[in-house]
Amino acid sequence: MAELEFDDIIAAALREDMPEGDITSESVIASSAVSEAVLLAKEAGVLAGLPVARRVFEIVDDRIAFHEKAEDGQRVRKGDVLAELHGPTIGLLGGERTALNFLQRLSGIATATRRYVDAVAGTGTKILDTRKTTPGLRGLEKYAVRMGGGQNHRLSLSDMVLIKDNHLRHVGSVAEAVRRARGNVPEGVKIEVEVTTFAESREALTAGADIVMLDNMPMEEMKKAAQALAGRVPIEVSGNVTLERAREIAAIGVDYISVGALTHSPKALDISLEFLD
Repeated sequence: MAELEFDDIIAAALREDMPEGDITSESVIASSAVSEAVLLAKEAGVLAGLPVARRVFEIVDDRIAFHEKAEDGQRVRKGDVLAELHGPTIGLLGGERTALNFLQRLSGIATATRRYVDAVAGTGTKILDTRKTTPGLRGLEKYAVRMGGGQNHRLSLSDMVLIKDNHLRHVGSVAEAVRRARGNVPEGVKIEVEVTTFAESREALTAGADIVMLDNMPMEEMKKAAQALAGRVPIEVSGNVTLERAREIAAIGVDYISVGALTHSPKALDISLEFLD
């Protein structure tokens, strides 16, 4: 993950947090003051976003030294030191909240993802994210999914064809939607079809879909569709996939499970910046 990919995001976040500086720190702390601090995990989880946090402090004040003691994708325990920092006290305080906002959210996504990945371990099923991301943070949030052991679905509407229920309402049938898509996108662009019934899944297969997504299907119908499609086309399951249901779904033999909750409602991982002096 190159710094240029998130510098603009960090700059916008810092403008939001201190558009005219940190008037509290600047009014009560001497400009010459220097401090040491650590980023500390307050609970166990999977780390993601440490390079982003480092870059926040570099942008706020390039005199701040940031020494990483962990790395993204690593499982951390409560009490683990993630990084050691040294530099101007005002700069450390100015970057604190923005750095933590990124680090806590991205680590929360990575931690949630790892729970799903662990839940389906040994089944061969892969965990995917969705486009249900925070506006402007999609690249970072999908990076966090990868750090948790998941895989990215399409990054944007431009990446692949995904024919969903609202497309089908307009076009009229799965077969016609696939036919139109095949005739209008470049060769090599994959076409996925979201279906909600066994009959639609068979129609998608016959029409030549590259991937069939079983969306919000009752378990018995999902099993029936998975058995019929197995080995003939990659199968994805989506819709109301809780952590408790993930392994049961994976066990029916699907290739992918997509989980919107990874990015739309993760619990932030508790991480703090602790000053040592």
